Amino acid sequence: MSYWEQKNWFTNVDFTIVGSGIVGLHCALTLREKFPKSNILVLEKGILPQGASTKNAGFACFGSISEIIDDLKKHSEEEVIQLVQKRIKGLELLRNRLGDKTLDFKQYGGYELFLKQYEGFYNECTQKIPFVNDVLRSLFKTEVFVKKEQVLGFQNIFQNVIFNPFEGQIDTGNMMQALVKEAFANDILILNQQNVTSFEDLNDKVQVVTNETSFVTNKLLFATNGFAAELTKNQVKPARAQVLITKPIENLKIKGTFHLDEGYYYFRNIENRILFGGGRNLDFEGETTTELTQTKIIQDKLEELLKTVILPNQSFEIEQRWSGFMGVGNQKKPIVTQLSNNVYCGVRLGGMGVAIGSLIGKELAELI
Repeated sequence: MSYWEQKNWFTNVDFTIVGSGIVGLHCALTLREKFPKSNILVLEKGILPQGASTKNAGFACFGSISEIIDDLKKHSEEEVIQLVQKRIKGLELLRNRLGDKTLDFKQYGGYELFLKQYEGFYNECTQKIPFVNDVLRSLFKTEVFVKKEQVLGFQNIFQNVIFNPFEGQIDTGNMMQALVKEAFANDILILNQQNVTSFEDLNDKVQVVTNETSFVTNKLLFATNGFAAELTKNQVKPARAQVLITKPIENLKIKGTFHLDEGYYYFRNIENRILFGGGRNLDFEGETTTELTQTKIIQDKLEELLKTVILPNQSFEIEQRWSGFMGVGNQKKPIVTQLSNNVYCGVRLGGMGVAIGSLIGKELAELI
């Protein structure tokens, strides 16, 4: 490093945040509000946020009915209410910070579809609608899930779907671009292609080593989600999600966010296209990876479901494919904690980054 680089970028650093995604930038912006004169540095290993923040499907949701039923099998009712409440608060925080126009937020509602071969699962979900609505009533003050007939031409599913009017969608690219602009406007420095390889808490400061340099910071905060396990030693595993998007389709009538096969598949409309992702249940072990590649087994399945369920009797072309990854674990509750005197982390968002990322970033900053 030159004298100038060291002096202007890596001297007198108060807060260093690892990860420039939803969590990292909300953490940085909250720290700026709390400590107006501090020097805040954000390190990002990719050209853009490398995990899920720029690669997700843009679902502004708090959980399909099957996901909430599954959560209730593993958590108490009170814990599930707290999880859903965090997702609601996180979405409110995101919308209040950036505005619905910037986010291109549309509350078209969300639908859960059920493949015909899973009749037992379909019956369980429909029968438990009143029970789940009662669990969530304290948050929404009304019925959340209702059964209704699908009229969008889907095939090979049960005719009735479960609708949730509170679910919405956003433009992920707009969201992250606006967050980056707000960070710059608040004198927050973001350095890309900086991979943190090690760190050491020296009690009064932290020594940070990246692929390019070594420097000291007063506080170090990890907002790396799926990348978290290696450096923070938390119980977080990466979970890759493969995605494709079609070319524009004439007279596309599908609007909303859609969950299929216990939420392992999900699709939505965007600019007269279908964005469709998921399928990690076909190869859980293979999809526990941070490799941003695609596999034939999952991409073939996505195309098959497009042809047989989502867009039957309609021609379409695939324009683009990509992958992102989430941070998951044995519990849905995010990990927001102090690791040592001067090191903190906010990770394990469980596939709900759009919903809770803003809140987790705020909570991470508030640990200081």
